[in-house]
Amino acid sequence: MLPLLLVSMDVSVLYFAIPFIGRDLGPSATEQLWILDVYGFVLAGLLITMGALGDRIGRRKLLLIGAAAFGAASVAAAYAHTPEMLIAVRALLGIGGATLMPSTLALIRNLFRDTGQRAKAITVWTAVMTAGISLGPVLSGVLLEHFWWGSVFLINLPAMLLLLALAPFLLPEFKGPAGSTGRFDVLSAVLSLAAVLPVIHGIKELAKHGAQLTPFLTIAAGLALGALFVRRQRVLAHPMVDLALLRRRMFGGAVLANVVAMFGTVGFAVFFTQYLQSVRGMSPLTAALWSLVPSAAVMVLAPAGAALAARTDRAYVMTGGFLLATAGFLWLFGARADSPLWYVLTGCSLYVGGIVVAMTLANEMALGAAPPEQAGSAAAVVESGTEFGGALGMAILGSIGAAVYTRGMADAAPAAVRETLGGALAAAPQLPPHRAESLLATARDAFTDGMNWAALGAAAVMLTAAALVCTLLRTRRRRPA
Repeated sequence: MLPLLLVSMDVSVLYFAIPFIGRDLGPSATEQLWILDVYGFVLAGLLITMGALGDRIGRRKLLLIGAAAFGAASVAAAYAHTPEMLIAVRALLGIGGATLMPSTLALIRNLFRDTGQRAKAITVWTAVMTAGISLGPVLSGVLLEHFWWGSVFLINLPAMLLLLALAPFLLPEFKGPAGSTGRFDVLSAVLSLAAVLPVIHGIKELAKHGAQLTPFLTIAAGLALGALFVRRQRVLAHPMVDLALLRRRMFGGAVLANVVAMFGTVGFAVFFTQYLQSVRGMSPLTAALWSLVPSAAVMVLAPAGAALAARTDRAYVMTGGFLLATAGFLWLFGARADSPLWYVLTGCSLYVGGIVVAMTLANEMALGAAPPEQAGSAAAVVESGTEFGGALGMAILGSIGAAVYTRGMADAAPAAVRETLGGALAAAPQLPPHRAESLLATARDAFTDGMNWAALGAAAVMLTAAALVCTLLRTRRRRPA
């Protein structure tokens, strides 16, 4: 859990630190985007490669190598003195994170052979990952009130040192049996990286800039390289990803469920945080603390879902989780700019709790369907799916919200005001008080309308997922003779 918590926190820990980094290092707009995004790009692009590498050299060994790399890169990031240096070490952090994430999930598959124990372990694993993403902004806000921006990276160091000291004594080594994994295929590793990076980059560009030709060409290039990767896996004696595993109903269906779960989680998180800060006017730290409230629902619903899955078909429990998420998003469709805070937090608690129930069982189902010697590759495929789901959610739900906001602000004069709520907040102080107040009220209502329609889109996706899970993953039990 130690590396998982840190890696998941690093996804969101920079959200509030960027203004301080901008003041000290003076990055351009493009460099600032790369500082934020390069970690996730490299992490996503190397997951499959590192999962296969762990199956060959040993998962504990890869975990220790990743911990050392992650700790060293954290120190370098804290003391980076140019934007280019910070981008480079954020990429190194992504490499370290890619070695840590599949190793933690793969080790759970090896440590807990009993189905019930493994289900409990993966419930904790999912809860820790969710908590890390939620805690990142809170920790960032607390540290930035007392220290310089580099402290958000140095917090990684004690945990990585502790892991390096304890893992050799507490974790046994696991890797595929001799002769079962073959030599590491460098060309497959290059193809997987070259396929994943353009697709995720293109999807994120669509989310930021709308429908343009360049992101579509980037995605098409990535898909073409992905087709070459799949074709190579078919002819290799020891492929990096076993395509037969993906064709298994339980594994492939569970990966699809994970993609949909992250679609809703990541895709709507942007609206929730902006609603708290820009619509309700909270400070970053106050907004981050309120955003922890839905985690209470996770702490109750995730163990309850695991316990229920031990007594009935897991597909039914996952279906219930997606239906609960659907109810939460439909609840948020009724939110307004002046709605009581409890109303919005209730909707968020419902959808987050339902999604985590479904995601926990999907992870457990996928790992249970994979042979222990392929646990690293299976975990990497599952986590690559989560990265794709998050990127798709940001692109599709973000585009829905942006389109509705733009339509609501069609009469506003400056282009920046019509494009984003941030643009309206920046323009308001330059206007006479009565015009500023009117502009802000219109912009906040338009943003909330965009959030409503994004919630409705997410609800439709969750409802579809509930139907697919109930149909595809239901266990067909034979009647006793």
